[in-house]
Amino acid sequence: MLFRSQNTRVYRELGITDAYHPLTHHQHDAAKIEKVLKIDRLHTEVLAYFMDKMKSTPDGDGTLLDHSMIVYGSALSDGNMHVHNDLPILLAGGGSGQLKGGRHIRYNGTPMSNMLLTMLDMAKIPTEGYLDPKYSDATGKLDILTL
Repeated sequence: MLFRSQNTRVYRELGITDAYHPLTHHQHDAAKIEKVLKIDRLHTEVLAYFMDKMKSTPDGDGTLLDHSMIVYGSALSDGNMHVHNDLPILLAGGGSGQLKGGRHIRYNGTPMSNMLLTMLDMAKIPTEGYLDPKYSDATGKLDILTL
């Protein structure tokens, strides 16, 4: 997790003195949108740096990235309108040979918690009870072959 999406951090290093979260409620103001894009670009650069470090770190028969699963994205596809569907999510890493990279997969109408439940299962973490609506909106696990 790089940061809390509702944070009030300012990014003085980018010349931005407005708090991040209020900027995402940009109301189609081009200047605010440009600031959000600069901040989001910084976040993706930090992610790329992190994954490069993992890729260059030996781990057993591969690299740390080969043996990891990294989720990057947002709980909203449109912060301005608080839209919760069509989430822009990146799942990176090899998952110890369980994940196939270099693809774009679209899961229309599928809760993100299904992916997280599948990742727990791939990591051999017990998932009993996670399909209980009291605890999750998951409707089931994803087909591991599509990940």
